[in-house]
Amino acid sequence: MTFMQKLDRIWQKNNSLVCVGLDPDLHKLPACLTGKPDAIFQFNKGIIDATHDLVCCYKPQAAYYAAFSADDQLKMTIDYIRATYPEVPVILDVKRGDIGSTAEMYAREAFERYNADALTVNPYMGTDNLKPFLDHADRGVIILCRTSNPSSCELQELVSNGKTIYEHVAVLARDKWNYNRNAALVIGATFPEELSKIRAICPDMPFLVPGVGAQGGDVRKVVECGSTKAGTGLMINSSRGIIYADKTEKFAEGARKATLELRDLINQFR
Repeated sequence: MTFMQKLDRIWQKNNSLVCVGLDPDLHKLPACLTGKPDAIFQFNKGIIDATHDLVCCYKPQAAYYAAFSADDQLKMTIDYIRATYPEVPVILDVKRGDIGSTAEMYAREAFERYNADALTVNPYMGTDNLKPFLDHADRGVIILCRTSNPSSCELQELVSNGKTIYEHVAVLARDKWNYNRNAALVIGATFPEELSKIRAICPDMPFLVPGVGAQGGDVRKVVECGSTKAGTGLMINSSRGIIYADKTEKFAEGARKATLELRDLINQFR
C-alpha cells in the first residue's frame, strides 16, 4: 500500500487529522525513564500505544535522535509502528536537499534503512534534488513550501514573475514534481492566508501543517483554509503540546488526553 493510500484510509478510520511529532529530548523525559538505555524508545512506545487510534500519522524528527546518538531508537520506533500499528503512516522529518548520488543515498536511508512511509525535503536545489525521492512511487515526499518560522519570509515571500517563491513551489509541485502522485507540501499553521492560497493552487494535495500548539497556529483557520472539499487533506502536527502534556510517569495518559482534545477541536471545524 502506498503512503497516499494509507493516509486516505487512516483519515477515515480514525476520523483524525492529527499528526503527532515524536521529538523526544532526553533531558525532558519523565524521571521514571531516567537511566534506561532505551529511554527514548520507551517514551515513544508509551505515547504511540496511547494515541494510535487518534492520529493520522506520526512524525519523528531525526535531529532529536541524532543529537543523542539514538539513531537505533529512531529505527526501533519506526519498526514498532510498522509492526504494531501498520495502518498508521510514519513521516521521517529530515528536510533533505541534495543532488545526484547523495540524494539517492538519502532516499535509501529514509525508505530502506528506516522504512519510513514518507519524508520531508527541501526543494531549494530544484527538480534534480527531488527526483531521487519522488521516484519511490509508493512513498510520500513532503516538500517545504511555506514554513512556519518567522524569518521564512526572507526568501519565501520574494516575488518572481508575479508570484511569490512559495507559490512557485506549489505550482511546480502540482505540475512537475507530482508525476507519481506522491507529493505533499509543508505549509505552516502560522500563515493561514497563504495556506488558503496554496490550497487553491493544489486543491487535492495533502498538506503537513506544523505550527499548531506551541507556535501559536489557529486550528480553526487552518481547517477552514486548508481542508480539501472532502474535509481531509491535512496532517496537523503537534509535538511538544502532546508529548510533554504530562511530565510524570503518567506521560502516556497525558499524551492521549492532549491528542484527543486536539482531534476533537479540529473536527469541530471540519
